Amino acid sequence: MPTAPHATLLLTRPLPDSQRIAAMLPDWPAVIAPILRIEPVPHDAAILQAAPGLVFTSGHAVASAGPGRGRLALCVGPRTGELARAAGFDVREGDGFAESLLPLIATADRPLIHPHGRHLARRLPVPGVVVYDQLPQPLTPQALELLSRPAPVVLPLFSPRSARLLAQAVAGAVAPLWVVAISDAALAAFGAPAARTVVASRPEASALVAAITQIARAEQSG
Repeated sequence: MPTAPHATLLLTRPLPDSQRIAAMLPDWPAVIAPILRIEPVPHDAAILQAAPGLVFTSGHAVASAGPGRGRLALCVGPRTGELARAAGFDVREGDGFAESLLPLIATADRPLIHPHGRHLARRLPVPGVVVYDQLPQPLTPQALELLSRPAPVVLPLFSPRSARLLAQAVAGAVAPLWVVAISDAALAAFGAPAARTVVASRPEASALVAAITQIARAEQSG
């Protein structure tokens, strides 16, 4: 896999997600500094555990629904589907975008409930239950020190909201930013200067990793 040893990954997803991305790029130096903290919030767990079908737009909501017991789970993409399948759900997957869930919802043969975070990028035509919050976090001193150097920093963007938070957090960075976005919407929400930008071909981790490799290859060839 092509690498860019003089560039460092700045991974800002919650810790387990950032660790998973770092493991997919073992040759890259990485600094992990979550910009959001996932915090469970009180909710009626019995409603979710009794639901005949669930809609998951994030893997963070899967545990809130209790054991799958073969119940239907409509999942936004492969990673969320993997988590739901491991919990015992009968999974049908979208393509990574919330819009891809709409035909699955329209053809579902049972009532559905959508457990989700407090900050929801898109509302779906099913009843929703807030099960967690996504609380902003300041960048760590290690991340700020990384941004103060002249060496390039690869900055993946995973959602419009986190992109907006990061645009504020990296203001004044000395490091050239190579921005790799999970979607066009995430890149549009960033709105801060970047030396290079690329958008993943699909809104999933493997495509984002491929885009990181692409941006490094472009630098090496340039």
